[in-house]
Amino acid sequence: MLIGIDIGGTSTDGVLLQDGKILSSAKCLTDENDLQASIFTILDELTQGVEKSNITRVALSTTLVTNILATGKGDKTALVVVPGPGLNLKNMQLFPHTFIIDGATDFRGRIIEPLNEEQVIKASKLISEAGITKAAVVGKFSPRNSEHERRAKEILLREYPELEIILGSEVSGQLNFLRRMATAYYTAMTQEKWAKFAVNIEKALRDRGINCPVSILKADGGTMPLSVALEHPCETVFSGPAASVMGAFALTMDEETSVVVDIGGTTTDLALILQGKPLYASKGAIIEGHYTSIRSFNMLSIALGGDSAVRLAGLQVTIGPDRAGLAACFGGPIATPSDAINFLENGKLGELDLSRGALEKIAAPLGISAKELAELIVNQFVDSVEENIRKLFKAWEEEPAYKVYEVVNKRSVQLDKVVGIGGAAKAFVPLISKGLGCRSLVHSYAQVANALGAAVARPTLSLILHADTQEKYYNLNFGGISGKIPSNFNLDSAKEMAKKHLEEIMVKRDLPQYANQSEFFLEEQFNTISGYSTTGKLFDIGIQIAPGVIKNYGIAKL
Repeated sequence: MLIGIDIGGTSTDGVLLQDGKILSSAKCLTDENDLQASIFTILDELTQGVEKSNITRVALSTTLVTNILATGKGDKTALVVVPGPGLNLKNMQLFPHTFIIDGATDFRGRIIEPLNEEQVIKASKLISEAGITKAAVVGKFSPRNSEHERRAKEILLREYPELEIILGSEVSGQLNFLRRMATAYYTAMTQEKWAKFAVNIEKALRDRGINCPVSILKADGGTMPLSVALEHPCETVFSGPAASVMGAFALTMDEETSVVVDIGGTTTDLALILQGKPLYASKGAIIEGHYTSIRSFNMLSIALGGDSAVRLAGLQVTIGPDRAGLAACFGGPIATPSDAINFLENGKLGELDLSRGALEKIAAPLGISAKELAELIVNQFVDSVEENIRKLFKAWEEEPAYKVYEVVNKRSVQLDKVVGIGGAAKAFVPLISKGLGCRSLVHSYAQVANALGAAVARPTLSLILHADTQEKYYNLNFGGISGKIPSNFNLDSAKEMAKKHLEEIMVKRDLPQYANQSEFFLEEQFNTISGYSTTGKLFDIGIQIAPGVIKNYGIAKL
């Protein structure tokens, strides 16, 4: 048995799955001040009367990190950077309590300027005086050589032992300095609160007699063990929207091009599945306006949901962007798009008279009927979603990868269908697909698709190995792993080494069964030249376990 739980901004959903069938599902309102309480409510409902030893996996998608950052409740954090030449960080809008240290490493990992240790000592005193207990230390090209980062950490801890430090090279191995800097900073800011959440989840499961592996959904649609998430909390940012993509993926499993429309209470999330494969954001997840090294789906979230407040602004009907509470048909204070649908469908969602009353309050000043207002609200909602879907496609069409797609496939992207997720999808998605000139799909499991997506998403891992035969070293963009290589190292050697490291990491994560599902996505080699002679080679090899569903998963498709 598998359990999947999705903690959304409005509601928390859960499913209990066995042999491709949902045995039971549960839903409750999300308590934004106590996400754990929402999880435990769903967990208790799903496992009532269930033999706990039959549960083999629990997977969660959670808004915890997103909420910490959005509400400004992250720990006060310092950023210590060693940028080297080329970037004038002093003129850039970085983060509060940023300290710039002299020193430099070149792109091949060679130290070309020593670390200014006096500046590090001065920074430690200022960090201590500010009462800051968390810090991220990030050096340019540190994935190639983290010596400056490690030395800066030693000095900071010597001067200020209470300081908790994250190294950029251990959080992300990507060479993009600014993205790695942001990723390390947000990791340091959220790690302690995430750790408390993880400990409480593990304890709650043990107390309930559930002793199976626990996984967390990442922004890229894959999962990682809860123990690994302790070191990489920011990987879970946007895991809620990722759950909707994986839910749609699990319910389709085809090679068509689809747009996923997940209509929640407060927002609607849009994503693309291109010829059966979810589309990724080319520049990584964006947090508070900063690009990061976090791999995530290409998504667009709009402030428009089934419970968005409908109001009058003069004689103009507005929808959202806020949510005043439940829809009127469920006892809420104000009309919503859900009430418009409920009224037009004669009370299929909730109390018809409550929807009628809320709509009439807005319709009266306009001199129109409740039905006319309901139709106006639905049309406005549908038009807004369609417009944003077109924006999503336009943004993709402006990417270089789209041009490659056109060349390879000798055609532009054609949308085959709209896949609806969420309780309101059945009402809105057929109208949206009609406006876009394609089919619609709203599966019978659409209301719990996010929880299903979390339950069946398989683990993912992406590694890039860089090797330099002249310098006789290699490193991975993962965990600061590096080592020596022989002078006869070649492309096949690099691929074999990358695959070996991926397999070792999956074994350490107790997930060896997925190691053989890897694929290479990058194979590059360049000669290094001195004068007129070749002095060595540079290799970059990328290998990944891409997002997909767990083994032995199979579910009925419409």
